[in-house]
Amino acid sequence: MKLPKELKDKSDLGGSAKNKDCSIQGCGEVAIRSLSENAWKKYVENSGLKYNKNSRHKIYLCKTHYNQSNKYKKSQEKIFQKKGFLDNSIAVKKGKFEF
Repeated sequence: MKLPKELKDKSDLGGSAKNKDCSIQGCGEVAIRSLSENAWKKYVENSGLKYNKNSRHKIYLCKTHYNQSNKYKKSQEKIFQKKGFLDNSIAVKKGKFEF
């Protein structure tokens, strides 16, 4: 029987990610997250962390480093959402579109 995501233990990473060390240089804690390098590289680097690259293109993060990079990611998403809403809209005057 499979458990829902909410009930699974976060330290339980599937497959090869179990008992991996954190990819951040100088950190030796056990990783709780296995993240795609393509998606998370800019967030990890811009939050002030340097990580060791591996052949699988994964970033393994412990709890503290995941929280740090996730805070940066969330702040960037809020900024982008606020800016993108008005920048991409079309000017409308009383029901007429202007191009």
